Amino acid sequence: MDIETPLRELGPVDSSALAKAILAQDAEAWREESHRQETYDVHRDTESIVMVFIDLEDWPNITITKQPGWDRLVEVAVPVMHDIIGRFYPKGGTIIRAMAARLSAGGKIKPHRDTHASFHLGHRIHVPITTNPRVRFMIDGRPYRLQPGQAYEINNQKNHSVANKGTEDRITFIFDYVPPEQLAHIQRRDGESSPNRDAAR
Repeated sequence: MDIETPLRELGPVDSSALAKAILAQDAEAWREESHRQETYDVHRDTESIVMVFIDLEDWPNITITKQPGWDRLVEVAVPVMHDIIGRFYPKGGTIIRAMAARLSAGGKIKPHRDTHASFHLGHRIHVPITTNPRVRFMIDGRPYRLQPGQAYEINNQKNHSVANKGTEDRITFIFDYVPPEQLAHIQRRDGESSPNRDAAR
């Protein structure tokens, strides 16, 4: 969503249990879901543990499915997401994506904008799990440092990229939240589309 600023700092968040659970995942868990890496060239240096994901083929219907990461992370991830939504966003919307994303040491995410229509309507929230001093996160030509223990909203309609020049992987928990007014906008624009809302709501 275009939030009229490159980055919005949401402040401290208790992500310690979420971080512990993500860091405990084995190598196989990070390789279970490769759709993002195979579909989007900019994500080829990343791996993901996906909890929920929207079916882009069914848009503008909002069809959300639970992915392999749901059972492993639900107990610690949902409270973090609901806490952030409750403090900063209107309730009654839908979480359409949620995942842990790992950018390997030496890897990069090339400059890009998130172009699918769903990205225009959802708030993209980052909860850093690990980072290092040599991670460079660029939004709209400016560098930003995202720190664990904090939450941020990213303007994914602006050009953004990440380079991890450090020796440690960079891990971030990411979720997209579509607020109720945007759900209503979809329904008005596209007739009687009925959002299929997931339990992560």
